[in-house]
Amino acid sequence: MNIAQQIPGLFDRRIPKSKVPETRSEVLDSEERALLIERITYQLKVQDAVLVAHYYTDPDLQMLAEETGGHVSDSLDMARFGHETSATTVVVAGVRFMGETAKILNPEKRVLMPDLEATCSLDLGCPADEFNDFCNAHPDRTVVVYANTSAAVKARADWVVTSGIAADIIRFLANRGEKILWAPDKYLGQYLQSETGVDMVLWQGACVVHEEFKGKELMAMRAEYPDAKVLVHPESPPSVVSQADVVGSTTALINAVKTFDADQFIVATDKGIFYKMQKAAPDKLFLEAPTSGRSATCKSCAHCPWMAMNGLRKLADVLETGANEIILDAAIRSKAIVPITRLLDFAAARDTVVFGNNDA
Repeated sequence: MNIAQQIPGLFDRRIPKSKVPETRSEVLDSEERALLIERITYQLKVQDAVLVAHYYTDPDLQMLAEETGGHVSDSLDMARFGHETSATTVVVAGVRFMGETAKILNPEKRVLMPDLEATCSLDLGCPADEFNDFCNAHPDRTVVVYANTSAAVKARADWVVTSGIAADIIRFLANRGEKILWAPDKYLGQYLQSETGVDMVLWQGACVVHEEFKGKELMAMRAEYPDAKVLVHPESPPSVVSQADVVGSTTALINAVKTFDADQFIVATDKGIFYKMQKAAPDKLFLEAPTSGRSATCKSCAHCPWMAMNGLRKLADVLETGANEIILDAAIRSKAIVPITRLLDFAAARDTVVFGNNDA
């Protein structure tokens, strides 16, 4: 029996459009916005809490994290910051796997999220029980998973990686003679295969945001903006990656807008990143890479619908009520910390500040 027969649907782990929520960003008038910011700022102070926000969240959340002594970054750097801060409560504005990762690394701290239903298509497309069956079907392979996975999937892995360090870890494992089982993003897996030449078996998941960037339409947009540099996250399809001036993690793409001698950039990742890009290079123009359009065929239109579930109203409510705390099974946490620790140890041995070069 082949693996497709063992695990029905394995070779298409994309999330059906019917299961993707409508992207609805919060709409506030100036008075309500100011009041919410005041309430949140007060609660952060009196509760000894710190706000960490992902690059893809609403600009108001990113601004508030920065102005209250919190942090804006990729998912693992968010968890690192939560670990290093003296605050006893960490509020994670992002998606659920980010809150789980923060709790794995900070078990002694209270970890809250604005909305526990805010998840990730890569996480949803890689159920732990089916992934366990997939791993069991390839017992000779080292299991490497992307950070965009549940705590239960991380607990089944040998290594957890981020996009910024994945290629180095895969080369390291291959040099030791190990074959790789990769999950969950097939496009990132394909990109890593092309970069490293390593033998990899790929779980067939995809991000609803990055999968919608279109190669043909990008080519037309490049013709319209011939001086623009193209920045692409490697979760995007190969037809998009192949046209990039820079392929990299969120942090790498933000760094590129500061270092490139260009005034225009076409960006193929979640448009939430524009907040940090515009702060890094305020005189430059940033354009969304084309998706399938804003018609009924568009699942995300360059913004994660689950990231959009975070907002000031929910943030104020969770701080004032103590709702939405991340609770992890102790056995799962004790297993999941192992592959994450391997990542951190590898980064330290490489003498690289991994948290400044990764993404999830």
